[in-house]
Amino acid sequence: MSGDTLWSSDKVRSLVAARHAGGLVKVGRTARGWRQEDLGGRLGCSTSTVSRLEARRCPSDLRLLRRAAEEVGVPTDVLTASLALSGAPATRVSLDGPQVEEDPMRRRTLLAAAGLAAPAQFLIGVDVALAGVPDPSGLAAPLEQRLARARSLFDSGRHARLLEALPGLLGDAHVAARSRQELALARLSTTYSLLAQVLTKIGRYEQSRQAADRATVYADLSGSPLAAAAAAREMSIVLRHQDQPAAAQRLILKAAAQVEATGLTSSAQTSAYAQMLCTQAYSAARAGDRAQALATIGEAQRAARLLPEQAPAGRLFPLTPAAVALYTVGVHWALGDAGAALEAGTNLHEGQFRTPERKARMHTDLARAWWQMARPEPAADALLHAVRASRGEVRDRPAIRQIVTDLAQRHPRTAGVRELSAAVSTRPS
Repeated sequence: MSGDTLWSSDKVRSLVAARHAGGLVKVGRTARGWRQEDLGGRLGCSTSTVSRLEARRCPSDLRLLRRAAEEVGVPTDVLTASLALSGAPATRVSLDGPQVEEDPMRRRTLLAAAGLAAPAQFLIGVDVALAGVPDPSGLAAPLEQRLARARSLFDSGRHARLLEALPGLLGDAHVAARSRQELALARLSTTYSLLAQVLTKIGRYEQSRQAADRATVYADLSGSPLAAAAAAREMSIVLRHQDQPAAAQRLILKAAAQVEATGLTSSAQTSAYAQMLCTQAYSAARAGDRAQALATIGEAQRAARLLPEQAPAGRLFPLTPAAVALYTVGVHWALGDAGAALEAGTNLHEGQFRTPERKARMHTDLARAWWQMARPEPAADALLHAVRASRGEVRDRPAIRQIVTDLAQRHPRTAGVRELSAAVSTRPS
């Protein structure tokens, strides 16, 4: 059977209609006369991994799915259709079993009843969205406007509201992406990147990796180098948190090279390039590679000299010279040099940062350095400033919340500690 005939066959059409992307890989593999072991060898994975990939409708590791599809010759449009970029209605998935459907009203009720006391309780709708393709929201507002609103929720530290809004936004982005237009696919990718970003922030790394996988697939389909860079950055950060530093660094270095290959002819491209370098420098520092970390953050600083002091609104990578200086603080902290971290942050102030999230991040990074130096008073003071800029940056980030807990246990009489403890136990919004 020829390739064209194979991918237009009734069997393939049936798999696409059933949203069975893994089954398409099996069709392509068997058409080539390969065993699962043969495909696993080409992908660098086990036979059992290939078996699981082929058995699942929408495998959780979309990067592996995409690579497998390329190896066995699944056409891009066929794979895309099986990933729900088509006109067929999305399958609903319920966390409570097949007899119960999750609906927005019930989700809001559960969130309210839970009191939103912990990040895990934000995620009912997100888990449903990552289990398949989320339903459209039915809202009339333009998608671009709603994506900007979602980013503003992230920027203001309103993580619970963002996580509640993202499933419907993703559903609408999937509908728009049925057009196969580059912009629509890139927008879908960046929406998944935003989901990965907030999930990483609150410490939900498995879900974040799923979201970053999907961001990568749709970025590749779009052909947008900036969307691809955003997806690669989120995946790199997840890999770092999952103790895979070598993989994290390889991924982000490849992304940096791809952005650099654009020629850096625009400020947006230069900003993306500098952001990749900052992420790589921090990853290298967390892996203990001092030379690589310092060399890379130095290169980021040089690139940042070409950037404006305030990033234009709506830029995918809103990096500024001050933001790179803040990354330098983090790099030195990760290398265990709190003194150098505080020195790097000497001239930083809130006015250099546009969003509450970045203002608070400046204070939390400085607080970590003070805490590393065993200085509870300035650490608590910096965290109080972070709370006033964006409470969510202290309350919802596990590592920062842990510092508050440690302060309360070891230095309960330090000024501001009682206020900090109250801030991290306050209901999220």
